[in-house]
Amino acid sequence: MLSLIVFLPAAAAAVLLLVSGTAPRRVFIGAWIAVSAIDLALVVAVWLRLVPGGGFQFEQRADWMPTVGISYHVGVDGLSLPLVALTAVLFGACAVFALRETRRVKPYVTLFLGLQTVSLGLFVALDLILFFLFFDLSIVFMYFLIAGWGHGERARAAALKFFLYTFLGSLALLLGFILLYLAARPHTFDIVDLIAADPLAGGGVYAALTLFAVGVGLAVKTPTVPFHTWLPPAHTEAPATGSAILAGVLLKMGTYGFVRIAMPILPDTWRQFALVAVVVGVVSVLYGALVALAQTNLKRMIAYTSVNHMGYVILGVGAAGILAGTDEQARQLATTGAVTQMVAHGLITGALFLLTGVLYDRGHTYDMAAYSGLAARTPVFAAVFAVAAFASLGLPGFAGFIAEFQIFTGSLSAAPVATALAVTGILITAGLFLLAVQRLFLGPLRIPDAPGSPRPFADLHRSEIAAIVPLLAVATVIGVLPRFLLDVIEPASRALVELVAR
Repeated sequence: MLSLIVFLPAAAAAVLLLVSGTAPRRVFIGAWIAVSAIDLALVVAVWLRLVPGGGFQFEQRADWMPTVGISYHVGVDGLSLPLVALTAVLFGACAVFALRETRRVKPYVTLFLGLQTVSLGLFVALDLILFFLFFDLSIVFMYFLIAGWGHGERARAAALKFFLYTFLGSLALLLGFILLYLAARPHTFDIVDLIAADPLAGGGVYAALTLFAVGVGLAVKTPTVPFHTWLPPAHTEAPATGSAILAGVLLKMGTYGFVRIAMPILPDTWRQFALVAVVVGVVSVLYGALVALAQTNLKRMIAYTSVNHMGYVILGVGAAGILAGTDEQARQLATTGAVTQMVAHGLITGALFLLTGVLYDRGHTYDMAAYSGLAARTPVFAAVFAVAAFASLGLPGFAGFIAEFQIFTGSLSAAPVATALAVTGILITAGLFLLAVQRLFLGPLRIPDAPGSPRPFADLHRSEIAAIVPLLAVATVIGVLPRFLLDVIEPASRALVELVAR
């Protein structure tokens, strides 16, 4: 089942490569939508059959390079399945949003289908080299999407920076994986076997270097301060769908790596350096929020809020490693909140980036100073953007509130000062989104290059509504009725906390 979910998009891409590029563009977009719908249905089937707290399930394992301990090993649990579902939902939304795409549709769709396969594959991988393979391929696919469908020459420069920066991070990650392999007896890259063996129990210099290498590789992808500088230009110059997937899915590859690899395989060392993770998380929260507040470019502002929101995740997983002064329930709550935040951020920020694509399509600029009074001309767009903004600032009733409440509650006993500082990030985020709503939608009507004229500026089209509104609807359902998600995450979080404390 999992292999079908992972490789169905790649198989569809291979078939589409045989189709003439002169075929109607809806052939390619329609195929992408159909594949995404099938994948989502299969993920729902897996979700309904998953036994919460049952460990890794739906496992498939086959020898790949047995002489060096590498296998094709996939499976899901309560930590990975929500991210698999998030990936399926976001790619489906982007497929619907792509109905408006007219530029070189065949390569555009095939690249996205390839990226969909590697994204799904990473979240089900239970072998370090398989994880690394999908991790690296995601960089390649996203590079071509930014360079090929971004905003001109600046997009190619941003894509190159993104590729070089994240590729260097992946090399650090590979070094950490090799160090883990060498420490294991017998040598293996299998994640399940490494968790059971705990090859670097007791910590030490070797273990610290291993965690540092793995941590740097994951921190670049997340990204956290100071490894975040590739993110704003990549987001600003990428197409809307590229930004939605980059923020909603690719950033989660870094944070997921912490809960899947760093914490359970290196528990002693994680406990030793958990306070470092807490500090990095808080700095990312505050820095991301403050820099976002200073932006006049809407897309760049939302990009910096991703640094802020991923900082909450790092705070949560760091707090889960501090045993002194905490109990198991608090650490479990912080971990559950961190995973929930990954899902919430993916849905909400994915919707926000698609909305920025709508704005750029109409006005050809992200500069907020070029717009005002849009609520009168585009009431649906204004209403949907306002909902997405309120969701992103953590308003009760949305998934972000559920996640942040759990993170703060779980982290308070472990790191009270850091948690108190992180809470101020919510206030700053609220301020920056309220300012954005005021600048764009209130006051006299102003549209780029058309002062005082009735230049056409269309409201949301049906395909845009069909892509964006379901993301916010899911975020609302999680915010109001979170049990269907928490019932899956909490048992896996409990097992992870027990591994870290062993």
